[in-house]
Amino acid sequence: MQSIISVSKLTKSYDSGFTALKGIDLDIRKGEIFALLGPNGAGKTTLIGIICGILRPTGGSVSVGGHDIITDYRATRALIGLVPQEIVMAPFETVWASVTMSRGLFNKPKNPAYLEKVLKDLSLWDKRHSKIVQLSGGMKRRVLIAKALSHEPAILFLDEPTAGVDVELRKDMWDVVRALRDAGVTIILTTHYLEEAEEMADRIGVINNGEMILVEKKSELMRKLGKKRLVLQVADKLAAVPPVLAAFNLAIGGDGHELIYEYDTRAERTGVATLLAALSEAGVRIRDLHTNQSSLEEIFVGLVNDTRSAP
Repeated sequence: MQSIISVSKLTKSYDSGFTALKGIDLDIRKGEIFALLGPNGAGKTTLIGIICGILRPTGGSVSVGGHDIITDYRATRALIGLVPQEIVMAPFETVWASVTMSRGLFNKPKNPAYLEKVLKDLSLWDKRHSKIVQLSGGMKRRVLIAKALSHEPAILFLDEPTAGVDVELRKDMWDVVRALRDAGVTIILTTHYLEEAEEMADRIGVINNGEMILVEKKSELMRKLGKKRLVLQVADKLAAVPPVLAAFNLAIGGDGHELIYEYDTRAERTGVATLLAALSEAGVRIRDLHTNQSSLEEIFVGLVNDTRSAP
């Protein structure tokens, strides 16, 4: 699939000596939803700032739609819509005026019908004559998205777009994101709500300490790194794991009514059959069992912890 953003050996250092980005390589494909994950201070916002032309890199290169972000700044910026973390807008402007002005900044011809559609898609049409100061935090964030979409960008950056937004509004916003992706817009998002990345993203990149430690299809990431958990419901409450089962590293859950066994789906032998036989020999009666997969959040925490502990 064609890349719409290409990042090569990108670095960013400051006069203080702090290096925020350390040789980032990344290709983002046209029309995908790409989730960029990482702890606070990992370099997510710095990377987005450079691609969007807000920050200047120390080294490396970035191209957007085939245009270099330094030598062809106007062309690259016109392709990008950015929804920042911070809500900064003229408080006494109306929603309509704010969105109209954003479109005008890119010298786009007037298109009231398009802006009307954007506001309706974001459930803002009834608020078009309201002043920004009169809106709730969730509505203000929707206005930021409308402003970012006002000039019809091919790429939309969403930097923590649902922070402080209630659950109902969050779901509505993700419906809009899906519709944009279906219309061919490339979406890059950062989020602390990992369940959203798990549900929405086509691919996931994990950044930590200024380094891109992994870029992978979400499904492939879950397959490669996700462990399966076998939960066995026992007939009789257990105060502790029987010593004869110590080799299986079982955990007790459900107030003593569950035994939990984690295994690697990639292993040649999972050990499940051996475990079930050992349970029978130990006289542990099983009432029911089920399996579940590690969540993206568990995988993410494991990856970050691994890089923190590396020498």
